[in-house]
Amino acid sequence: MSVVRRVCSMFPQVVGFSKRNISFKTLDPPTPLAHGIHVFYCPDAVGIVAKLSDCIASRGGNILTADVFVPENKQVFYSRSDFVFDPAKWPRAQMEEDFLKLSQTFNAMRSVVRVPALDPKYKIAVLASKQDHCLVDLLHGWQDGRLPVDITCVISNHHRASNTHVIRFLERHGIPYHCLSTTKEDKREGEILELVQNTNFLILARYMQILSRNFLRSYGNDVINIHHGLLPSFKGGHPSKQAFEAGVKLIGATSHFVTEELDEGPIIEQMVERVSHRDNLQSFVQKSENLEKQCLRSAIRSYCELRVLPYEEKKTVVF
Repeated sequence: MSVVRRVCSMFPQVVGFSKRNISFKTLDPPTPLAHGIHVFYCPDAVGIVAKLSDCIASRGGNILTADVFVPENKQVFYSRSDFVFDPAKWPRAQMEEDFLKLSQTFNAMRSVVRVPALDPKYKIAVLASKQDHCLVDLLHGWQDGRLPVDITCVISNHHRASNTHVIRFLERHGIPYHCLSTTKEDKREGEILELVQNTNFLILARYMQILSRNFLRSYGNDVINIHHGLLPSFKGGHPSKQAFEAGVKLIGATSHFVTEELDEGPIIEQMVERVSHRDNLQSFVQKSENLEKQCLRSAIRSYCELRVLPYEEKKTVVF
């Protein structure tokens, strides 16, 4: 018994449950890490992935995901890396310099790094005509923070009354609305260029005017378009009604870059949905418009997240 009592009396001291005051060292809170994205497009060579990894790791960064694409027999290399880093240890300017050296080493055609929390949001202008569904969806996506952009203005060739949802929304949020009525002879492209000169890219949210070669060359930045997936079978006015009456079973939407060739720019996103004999014209149109909204929104997010890279002349790599 005496042995047991002796062991028991020692036990609290052994495991640390003594009555003495114990001081604990206060740990400093961890430094918040920032999220970075880097995309790389260059001639293929041995050791690119190793150099990319070392560039990030040597500054204390950690790669979370990495996508690589080397097309067969093309001798080009594509990659996209998501990583985290400590901004105190890897300042933004130093990061830019490090990736610049890497791009020079491999003669890169494109090397872009972006830190969403530190870099300015992309500035865009939205061009729209009479249909509102894509425009309204973009505005709400911007308001909710689902689209990482700043909308500088909305331009339309269609007049909207002051009591409409779009105009009330724009006025409430201080986004300018410019109504530029067009004719066959005058597309008002000079005025549009003045309004969008400080933007990073443009969105055509069902803008039913063709942008000329001179406009595209003068603007110089990317333009993203959306249209229904009923082309080329159902052209002209009321394509949804034409498709509905033809009894199609599959509808879709396509978002693509605008080029000098009409509706033939590199595709960013496509979506499809089945329709059936149970759909009436109203539900048919609703499904088509929902696809257009989702497809355009997805294309913009992919573009802003540096997921889209040029591939050959008319294709894209979308990570």
